[in-house]
Amino acid sequence: MSQMYKYEIIIYWSKVDQVFVSEVPELPGCMVHGVTQEESLKNAQDAIQLWIDTAKEFGDQIPEPKGQRLVFA
Repeated sequence: MSQMYKYEIIIYWSKVDQVFVSEVPELPGCMVHGVTQEESLKNAQDAIQLWIDTAKEFGDQIPEPKGQRLVFA
């Protein structure tokens, strides 16, 4: 079981792909999908773990979760 991280996850419906997409804005390139919102969220948690494991393997910096709602201009 993967650890629960506290990164913001944005879930939205993709009409084109007919799936729920989950993005983790604080982790560049971390985006997954699922047939349901629940599946998309689970996949996002797995992707966060994989993103962090890969960053550790390559010695890349891992951003700390901001713990607040991100604001985009």
